[in-house]
Amino acid sequence: MSAPSSAGLLSVADALKAVLAAGRRTGQETVSLDAAFGRTLSADLTALRTQPPFPASAMDGYAVVSDDTQDPSRVLVVIGESAAGRRFAGAVRPGQAVRIFTGAPVPDGADAILIQENAVREGDTVRATVPVAAGWSIRRAGLDFAAGQVLLPAGRRLDGFDLALAGAMGHAAVSVARAPLVAILATGDELVPPGTAPGPDQIVASNSILVAGVARDAGARVLDLGIAADHAPTIAQRMRQARDAGADVIVTLGGASVGDHDLVRDALNALGFELGFWRIAMRPGKPLIHGRWGGIAVLGLPGNPVSSAVCALLFLAPLLRAMQGDPDAGADRSEEAELGADLPANGDREDFVRAALTLSRTGLPVATPHPVQDSAMLSTLSASRALIVRPAGEAARRAGETCRILRIR
Repeated sequence: MSAPSSAGLLSVADALKAVLAAGRRTGQETVSLDAAFGRTLSADLTALRTQPPFPASAMDGYAVVSDDTQDPSRVLVVIGESAAGRRFAGAVRPGQAVRIFTGAPVPDGADAILIQENAVREGDTVRATVPVAAGWSIRRAGLDFAAGQVLLPAGRRLDGFDLALAGAMGHAAVSVARAPLVAILATGDELVPPGTAPGPDQIVASNSILVAGVARDAGARVLDLGIAADHAPTIAQRMRQARDAGADVIVTLGGASVGDHDLVRDALNALGFELGFWRIAMRPGKPLIHGRWGGIAVLGLPGNPVSSAVCALLFLAPLLRAMQGDPDAGADRSEEAELGADLPANGDREDFVRAALTLSRTGLPVATPHPVQDSAMLSTLSASRALIVRPAGEAARRAGETCRILRIR
């Protein structure tokens, strides 16, 4: 995804490296499985038990000696029953069978399961209509996993399947990375909260909602600092509020460019902010601020909604994953797709083009760029499922050619 940068601007790849390098791990805590969904493991999780702990039947039927099933005329005496949670205490000898149910322990002496569809039962006897081989329909002890085996590695973000496995491994609680706290501050005299009627020169602030969604999807907690007017001391006061609340990351929205009303950098500098970089060779999202304020990572995102979204997806989400120990936080997540429409030659910045996705006859996703790519258009962003990644200086492309995409849904 790396591309040559335009003069004086950092490339997207180099900017991401800088963001990840400045991130600090959040520490760890132990939580119950009920509270662990979406959390990131801070240490390898080892099985405390073997699963299954005994040879178990995979089907309903009869536990038998396999040699007894080779002759369909041989009659076996049924000597007992083995059910899940209630095993047969004795042993099976040649000429005998034990009625067994799925998940039940296989009795000693038996080496196969004659499934009930292939058995003829008459009173206390049974015979096989189909011969079975040794081991048939038996789950050996440890088939799933063995005690001491690492099944879930550190850095894994836990979903429902993982939590079920953790429980089966014998764990009621797990050690996870502390979820980072992200404080989000929108700036601008023109902004009003959703549900408030905007004045004649105002708009509704929606970027905070968008960025909060990206942060939560990356496993973070969110503190909404509201809207600050274009007044550097006010912005600085909200930053101190975030610090006092224990924020790990502060994200400002708007005010990151070079206009007379873009005051975020002034407010940050007054607080002793250490600038990492400012401005990236990308479209949308060129005026992005990154640095540290003490132990807090700071990202100053552009004010346009699409610019905020793209920067949050490319930089904030990987930063939050890295802070929780994800070893693949900085990995290239792009994939190959087929272009659904022509694209003109690209300029001197890496471009991220909003696109719809469909499926081609070849199995590749088809990425069709929306005809209008204005960075203020939330409706286009909501209708998009991917970003077409265009290197700086890329020649014009034709529909049907391959391209690279980043899925955003």
